[in-house]
Amino acid sequence: MDTSPVTEDAMPIFYVGQHEARRSLPVTDEILRQAQDCNYDMLTTPITTPYFNSRVLSLLSSHLAQSYNSSTSSLASPREQRLPIVPPLSPVDTTLTPSDTISQLVAVASPWIDICSPDPLVANVSQQVLNLEIAYAAFCGVGNVIIHGPHLRNGQTSTGLAVYARAVLEALNVGSYLQVQILLPISYSQDFDGDDEIGSLVPFAREKYIKANDYGTDKHELFASWDAWHVIRTVCKYHSRLFVALSLPAHLPPISIQSRWHSEPLRLLCMSSRSFLKDATGYPVLSRAHRLLISRYMRLRTAPWILLSDVGPIPGLNDPNAFIKPSDRFLGPTVAADPTTGASGGSPSPTPAEAAQQRQAGLENKRIKDPTPHLSYIRHLQRNQPTRSIIELFGSGYQDYLQAPLQPLTDNLESVTYEVFEKDPVKYNWYERAIQQALEDWTAQGKPSQCDGKVILAVVGAGRGPLVTRALQASEAACVPIEIYAVEKNPNAYVLLQRQNAYSWGNQVHVVKSDMRSWKGPSVISDRGLRKAKVDILVSELLGSFADNELSPECLDGVQHLLSTPHGISIPCSYTAHLTPVAAPRLHADIAQRAPADPSAAETPYVVMLHAIDFLSTFDTHSTSAQGGLKEPPKEPQPDVKLAWSFSHPIDSSMLENSALRHAGSADGGGGGLMGGDGVNEHNARYAGLRFGVKDRGVCHGLAGYFETVLYEGKDGRKVELSTNPVTMAEKSADMISWFPIYFPLKTPLYLPDNSELEISIWRQTDDRKVWYEWMVEAFVLLGAEKRVSLGGSDLHSSRKNGCLM
Repeated sequence: MDTSPVTEDAMPIFYVGQHEARRSLPVTDEILRQAQDCNYDMLTTPITTPYFNSRVLSLLSSHLAQSYNSSTSSLASPREQRLPIVPPLSPVDTTLTPSDTISQLVAVASPWIDICSPDPLVANVSQQVLNLEIAYAAFCGVGNVIIHGPHLRNGQTSTGLAVYARAVLEALNVGSYLQVQILLPISYSQDFDGDDEIGSLVPFAREKYIKANDYGTDKHELFASWDAWHVIRTVCKYHSRLFVALSLPAHLPPISIQSRWHSEPLRLLCMSSRSFLKDATGYPVLSRAHRLLISRYMRLRTAPWILLSDVGPIPGLNDPNAFIKPSDRFLGPTVAADPTTGASGGSPSPTPAEAAQQRQAGLENKRIKDPTPHLSYIRHLQRNQPTRSIIELFGSGYQDYLQAPLQPLTDNLESVTYEVFEKDPVKYNWYERAIQQALEDWTAQGKPSQCDGKVILAVVGAGRGPLVTRALQASEAACVPIEIYAVEKNPNAYVLLQRQNAYSWGNQVHVVKSDMRSWKGPSVISDRGLRKAKVDILVSELLGSFADNELSPECLDGVQHLLSTPHGISIPCSYTAHLTPVAAPRLHADIAQRAPADPSAAETPYVVMLHAIDFLSTFDTHSTSAQGGLKEPPKEPQPDVKLAWSFSHPIDSSMLENSALRHAGSADGGGGGLMGGDGVNEHNARYAGLRFGVKDRGVCHGLAGYFETVLYEGKDGRKVELSTNPVTMAEKSADMISWFPIYFPLKTPLYLPDNSELEISIWRQTDDRKVWYEWMVEAFVLLGAEKRVSLGGSDLHSSRKNGCLM
């Protein structure tokens, strides 16, 4: 659970840059200031000039001509060829130079190289060019470099892609401080091949190498671009300075592709004029699908920058003395209209008078031409982003931030930790509802009282007392008197509880300092004097991110002997743990960085606000509107979250009796526990074997864990429930913020092809001293309706070293 204070940060900030594929002028400080006056935040700059391009082309042409004269009919290996050497850069080869404003420039490596060319000559020359450019950009102090992605065309083979990935790794080593962005299309497109780039090296690939490496490629392969990225980042070992820059076309791919890229380290969203549509007035606008994608991506922990490519030059460069009005950051509804519907974000249709005003505004816009219409529209989107949800506000800045689970039995929590828990109104509202319903049912069902008509209620693990306050409020609302106890082992929280009792609760509460498992129980005054009594309603908030990971079963087992039978009530009365496989490359990279200092990092379950992830096993959620069967905007697929195991309280008394038999190695208790110890806690061990279908290829980096709990269920079937399961949370406890999911990482990511299956085995283990988890994953490919072939599996992971102490 995150213990940092909640901050209400502003709307996402859009950093917008301007890119020209064939920028004719060097980017000087004056040009940069002019761009900033027009409301751009940054500019791109080529590292080398067209002159350098022509020099490399001449070198390559000359070498090929010489090779042709001495060529043979056989294919020569690269080692048998004399490869040309690209000379170092000269002043005419580059306009880039160190300056105070270099940090506001994004350098672009030459798009005309072809590192993964099937011709080893072209590939070698391309690598030389890239290394020269990267080294010089790093020397100048550039912080960010864009490298155009591999050319996925004409049967691109994995061999060529591996060469490209290796070259990127070398670029990261050469530019030791550079942030490298690989420019890729969001999905494969023939338009992205780059073969038509002026001065491209692609046509120089010799026919004999093209034929030798031509295996054919499906031109409509949606995941080809992501596959290329996966090879690159795998070879680079999920490098912390390697990012992806996505090029967005006019028509976006299916939501499954968008979700996949959402989980990757995204740095740039690149949009050209072809990404935009035209509204009724001829103004450039984005489709609703594009707007939804941008809104979703801009909510990432580190929001991507937006790069407008070839949308027109920077205004005023030809006339430096001209006054250019900066782009308006807010546009009216006419400009913001969805071109497919003519309405702005679902707003009602305009009245005839409003329509006339809009038409007049459109005419005025045509007369007064906006010099940067694409930028103006992006600024409009910035101003009109949807408000953040309660969960987003609460977790702002802590998305995908790994945290070790709490150990409340061995550690005394700080006040600020309790304070974060108490910021969740949903959880405590639901607890109050559960207590009130339990009290009303207690009276309605005529259950006996042990204390002058009062119901004895105990809050165990009371912390700073929020549940005590809610229990008192529930008692008043239900008109059922209670005798209430607050049990807390934390000596610091105990002091605050006594102060709360004196100043807020009117000394109605019996405050007890004790571990709940050692508490002797309530005492009541009767005709025979002071005597021990049982607890009628036992209230606790011991649940962790995976329900049982903070030892709720063990704690409640230890205090169950104080619960009255057969009428005693436990709140919560049951809880279940749930799992689903996820792609989480950012979390994997974070854990890999921790591994040298912490060898057990990859075998530790983490509490984390999962955000930049992709669910691997999903159900489609297609929907249509009532009018004409038109499809609504695509919804995110629903994850397949499966039940792992469950716990309920109070447990059968025979289980506790059997546990007592095994205590201290009794002969009647058998030969000891399976994992060590006497086996006293073995009834709380669990195992689950789960199978998940994976429709689209992906990489499993770990498992996401959630829980559901029934706080109280009345005889009439009414339930008060909480859930962190993304499938049921909106229904059972929307906007609850107390718990983040748990994440079980894999040491080595597991690649899954299309139409594969994933089998998860997970254990909750115990040796009477601690509780830990073990997990492993196996992958299978489906061949036909019945045959499955194993693709391999992960190691058996165990968190025993970092288990939760009892």
